[in-house]
Amino acid sequence: MKIIRFLPTVCWFILSIILLTLPGSAVPSYPWLATIHADKWVHIGLFGMLCLLSMLPFRASSYNNEQRKKWFLFITLGGILYGILMEFVQGNWIINRSFEYSDILADTVGCVLAYYISLRKLLVKG
Repeated sequence: MKIIRFLPTVCWFILSIILLTLPGSAVPSYPWLATIHADKWVHIGLFGMLCLLSMLPFRASSYNNEQRKKWFLFITLGGILYGILMEFVQGNWIINRSFEYSDILADTVGCVLAYYISLRKLLVKG
């Protein structure tokens, strides 16, 4: 498998670090955004895309479907752990940011959605 296929993943990962470590004062705060829980949707999208981009290169790999499923699960669990870690970072080291269990839940939902999409779309049909 060519490492260059993971370039979008690396770029998205860097973008996620930047966004998740912005000080709270740099994050827009409009009442209507809170009404629609925009923050949670952003977390779902951010982590879902990160996992999906990580799984996508396996479509063109020589791995069989069982190996792909194992990698998809590993990536999903890694994404969830990354989400938990970033909540601790936000809660302890980022100004005006806080630790939120609901963000971890949203991160997990995004990772799990990417896992199920990958199982449906990225396995080789036999």
